[in-house]
Amino acid sequence: MPKIGNIQLPDFPLLLAPMEDVSDPPFRTLCKENGADVVYTEFISSEGLIRDAAKSVQKLDIYEKERPVGIQIFGANMDSMLRSVEIVEATKPDIIDINFGCPVKKVVCKGAGAGILKDIPLMVKLTEAMVKHTSLPITVKTRLGWDHDSIHIVEVAERLQDVGIAAISIHGRTRAQMYKGDADWKPIAAVKNNPRMHIPVFGNGDVNTPERAIEMRDQYGLDGAMIGRASIGNPWFFDQVKHFMQTGEHLSPPTIGQRVEAARRHLEMAVDWKGETLGVLETRRHYTNYFKGIPHFKDYRTRLVTSNASEEVFATLSEIAAHWSDYVFA
Repeated sequence: MPKIGNIQLPDFPLLLAPMEDVSDPPFRTLCKENGADVVYTEFISSEGLIRDAAKSVQKLDIYEKERPVGIQIFGANMDSMLRSVEIVEATKPDIIDINFGCPVKKVVCKGAGAGILKDIPLMVKLTEAMVKHTSLPITVKTRLGWDHDSIHIVEVAERLQDVGIAAISIHGRTRAQMYKGDADWKPIAAVKNNPRMHIPVFGNGDVNTPERAIEMRDQYGLDGAMIGRASIGNPWFFDQVKHFMQTGEHLSPPTIGQRVEAARRHLEMAVDWKGETLGVLETRRHYTNYFKGIPHFKDYRTRLVTSNASEEVFATLSEIAAHWSDYVFA
């Protein structure tokens, strides 16, 4: 069974990917309750942390019920990254993850995220320094390479392992692909099959059905799956995958009642965490996904995403539960 540092994981663990504006404490809690084995925070700017930027600092909030939880940071400046490690360490996460994979232009143009894939020596040097700077396990999330002509992930992963990382998660696309096209898991399997590799190798990208998760495990031989977009509005996905792995049968889709309850709890936790105004505002983006596929739902959706008071949202959710109580998802 794979381990991250001293953290023992089950066979083929399922990890919640760090996703900006998604992987916050309320959503992480729901995923954890529904089968996620490890959860990661949204990515946090090292520059924001060392400047005590409120938005960056708030992303450090973690709770006991989430463990094991990893805090993910990004940056390309050695001093800033090492100082941010100290700040992160003080919040006592289980894991510190380095983002070497974010393809977004505003991150890449600073040489951070996937931008560092154009400077592998710096990537290795930064990682080594961070490993030496903390007693917490350091993990890395990255991509196959900058573009199709620069895929050297087998060598890169080996070098990162050799400077001390505890695990690596690899998204099966290059930076040039962004999120387009199909994820290619073959290069990730090549990393796993490198006889020198001994740390867990997790796959990421297009794990959007239980069957795909089994394919990643059985056909590609990876140690676990990092789940991103498939979990948005569907925190039940982790349990769905595990049930299918154990029985070969699909769990029934969550009912309207379960979806309403998840949305209600999501909002309650968000308001407790960030206060009424921000809690209501930041939960809006999730409602479309929670109730995806319901016909003639536009009026309810509009009310959910335009209400400014949690009481109004709770009232709408109660109406949805009553009005759609007999609706069955295919």
